[in-house]
Amino acid sequence: MQQEKKLQESTLFVAAVTAFMAPFMLSSINVALPAIQHDFAVHAVLLGWIATSYLLATAVFLVPVGKFADIYGRRKIFVAGIIVFTIGSFLSIFVWNIEWFLGMRVLQGLGAAMFLTTGMAILTSVFPPQKRGGAIGILVTAVYVGLATGPFAGGLLTQYLGWRSIFGVIFLMGAVSLYVALRYLKGEWAEAREESFDTIGSIVYALSISCLVYGGTRIPAMIGLILFLVGCLGLIIFFRLQKNTRHPIFEVSLFQQNRTFLFSSLAALIHYAATFAITFQISLYLQYIKGMTPQAAGTVLVTQPLMMAIFSAQAGKLSDRIEPRIIASTGMGLTVLGLAIFVFLSHSTPLWLVVLNLAILGFGFALFSSPNMSAIMGAVEPRQYGLASGAVATMRILGQMGSMTIATVFLALFIGREEIRESTYPLFLQSMHTCFAFFVIICLIGIVFSLLRGDVRR
Repeated sequence: MQQEKKLQESTLFVAAVTAFMAPFMLSSINVALPAIQHDFAVHAVLLGWIATSYLLATAVFLVPVGKFADIYGRRKIFVAGIIVFTIGSFLSIFVWNIEWFLGMRVLQGLGAAMFLTTGMAILTSVFPPQKRGGAIGILVTAVYVGLATGPFAGGLLTQYLGWRSIFGVIFLMGAVSLYVALRYLKGEWAEAREESFDTIGSIVYALSISCLVYGGTRIPAMIGLILFLVGCLGLIIFFRLQKNTRHPIFEVSLFQQNRTFLFSSLAALIHYAATFAITFQISLYLQYIKGMTPQAAGTVLVTQPLMMAIFSAQAGKLSDRIEPRIIASTGMGLTVLGLAIFVFLSHSTPLWLVVLNLAILGFGFALFSSPNMSAIMGAVEPRQYGLASGAVATMRILGQMGSMTIATVFLALFIGREEIRESTYPLFLQSMHTCFAFFVIICLIGIVFSLLRGDVRR
């Protein structure tokens, strides 16, 4: 019993450290976007790809890596992911143009895919069902602490040491995370050793997701529409392949036969799609429209993830006693309210209202995330933890990537391939208003899925 408790504590510690790292990087870079635009002279659409390239790489590799880890060992993939992520962070310090910078973002995304999907699977394997909600709540809290500290730290570093210093800090975090993983994470988990890896399915999936995302960012151009449709067709083919494969990389039966898993996953996908680009949009709004410094903008942006960090663990524990769909749906309702308020942002919007609304969004996200994750992982069998974790992480990343794609599409429609400057500020505001209105609509749809998932305990 004592040995089991020690394993649980050490695993939770390692998972929390790595869970902090990736969101810290994402949120800190958002504050540095105007500085990066100035250094590389990139237009508004390409600015969106700084986040999208990382998310695309993560999404492409999450599902195959989850299955690969189930076969060959989750700890091996977890540690390898930290190494790849850390190397990408180190090389990002020295890039000299936007093309190389985006390449390093892809490398970071690959590493993140390797440790994100395996970290949750390892945690779920170690903790029993009655303690899982609290453990997941702590893990989600670590994610939100990373999101909370990222904007302030990123703004401070950008203003006084330049945006490249952010990657120096992330490199040090990666080195510390690697030491912690090697020192404290003991054991190996590979419940699917006897199964084979579906290479063809992995290739079809990767190409489909790539076409879908890149095509989406090129719409309304004809090539963008064609690639988007090719991506949709590819996902249909991938779905059929997985139904007929003996050892699929993506367990489609989880969605076909498990209503709770299906609707909880769709709710997560939609919620992330409606919320992830908030930081991207508000960071640009505060620095361009409000004229704030990176440090000041980062301080304001801390509000949302700070609320997530404060309330996520409590929401996770609450879901161990109260039906998760009730808590999660309430959280999505608060998200709709916050998004609707941001539709009316203008030059004259008082700063206190922006801060208050970010707090509302953060509280709503905290109520949604931990209970929803607990419902998903509690709806599958232990042998499916790796697949489920990979599927859930994929829903999250696809949602985040979809959110950035939507924001980029509206930037392309309203501003085009021009830099964001004083003459295009009115167009930027129109783009932001339309984007937030679209997010309100899809988040309302997400509430329906959240409520229809059924009672997990029943």
